[in-house]
Amino acid sequence: MEINTKYKVIIRRCETYDANKISGIITEGMDELGVTPTGNIMLKPNVVLAHPEVFPHAFTRKEFLEGAILATQKRAVNNNKITVGERSGITIPTRFCFKNAGYMDVIKRRRVSSCYFDEVRHIPVKLEKKERLRDWLFIPEPVVRTDFLINLPKFKAHPWCRMTLSLKNFIGIQDDRHRLVDHNLFLDRKIVDLQEVIQPHFIAIDAITAGQKMMLTPTPFQMGAIIMGTNSCAVDTVGCHMVNTDPNDVIHLKLASKSGFGPMTLDEIDITGDFPLHEIQEKTRNFQFCMEHIDDYFQPDCNLTCTVGSFPEKHSSDYCWGGCPGALQEAMHIFKSYYPNVLQDIKKIHYVVGKVEGPLDIKEDERVIFAGKCTQWEGTIHGRHVKIDSSYKPPHEVDEKKTRSNDMVKKNLMSILDLFINRKSGYIHLKGCPVSVGDHVHYVSSLGKIGNPNFDRRMFVGVNIAYWQMLFFRMLNKLIH
Repeated sequence: MEINTKYKVIIRRCETYDANKISGIITEGMDELGVTPTGNIMLKPNVVLAHPEVFPHAFTRKEFLEGAILATQKRAVNNNKITVGERSGITIPTRFCFKNAGYMDVIKRRRVSSCYFDEVRHIPVKLEKKERLRDWLFIPEPVVRTDFLINLPKFKAHPWCRMTLSLKNFIGIQDDRHRLVDHNLFLDRKIVDLQEVIQPHFIAIDAITAGQKMMLTPTPFQMGAIIMGTNSCAVDTVGCHMVNTDPNDVIHLKLASKSGFGPMTLDEIDITGDFPLHEIQEKTRNFQFCMEHIDDYFQPDCNLTCTVGSFPEKHSSDYCWGGCPGALQEAMHIFKSYYPNVLQDIKKIHYVVGKVEGPLDIKEDERVIFAGKCTQWEGTIHGRHVKIDSSYKPPHEVDEKKTRSNDMVKKNLMSILDLFINRKSGYIHLKGCPVSVGDHVHYVSSLGKIGNPNFDRRMFVGVNIAYWQMLFFRMLNKLIH
């Protein structure tokens, strides 16, 4: 008798966010896949950023989380604890995002625990894979102690990685101090390294309403599906085909498969469920991505001009997909959610990234942003000689054990101080690697004379309350341990 060794991926129809219906589908998926949660169980959703008005489509929906919790409680045996854990993005406190995603009511109602990775101890985990980028990664202790991990990503396009599904969702297990390390030309390799820390035992992707183009401000797409499996590469491969994308174009998936984490061809995958792949592909024929270079993406009719140079690593010398350019795109889409005509309303900005040779065509009323440690240029700006030097360090020169704080308030204050010091200068050099989305918002807002979303009333008070709560509980956890 021939034994079927294919990885199984299930695609089920689900048009609405009904927790009980989702629970039934996930329970049946667990049963079909032979999944039995046990021990210390953690559910890891994607809550990179959440707000019902400003960021309504960036996160795994509360109904999806509740359905997954209910299914887990039905199927679990010998479990000690069920926890929902995550670290939100761009230094926003996870408490704020959990509250605005509606998670706290679900967690309380279903009597499970929450774990904010920005408040707990992170411990070094040694990597062994030959192809690893680093020898050590710092991971939340509760993740390391987890017996059974359930991955609950949101199905979204991504301006750095093309797709964010199961593999990419693991970026959310690192804290602010380590999250941006290698979040540059090596982002795809970093995603693969994270797979070695812990593998999900079950995956359920929220593709009921998928996200197009951006990860923080995605354009909603009614896909009406739930995708389930037990192998991240297999699930992500199917996800790519669902939106007519070649898995080879998703570099972290290609690298993960080469590293032995799973397949990336449909021949090795058994697709089941009630939603045929060809039907989904027809439905998603016009699904939108955002993989254009910024010098093409921002058209000549707007007040933002971009010049892209060369980059210091051979494997991606023409563009830094994991760093500053994508952060600029995310920042500008955040602006657009507040100010639809921002690209025409801002004062003129010339954005420069990478090593650029020769003169820049800088208008008399234009301010210049040189973004990133790798950026180099020498020339004249408004009659003044300017030399921008690179301070880029390759991964082997960056010690992950000695990273600097990436504290939200500190970053905001440093940006404001830097802008004040350079208020009369025709240019400014931002020296992150990468320069974060939040920093891009600060600098573009100030130089472009446009409102700053960081200080929007819908976000500012709640974010800062959550920030001080985060510091208190982080200190408390240190004292307890």
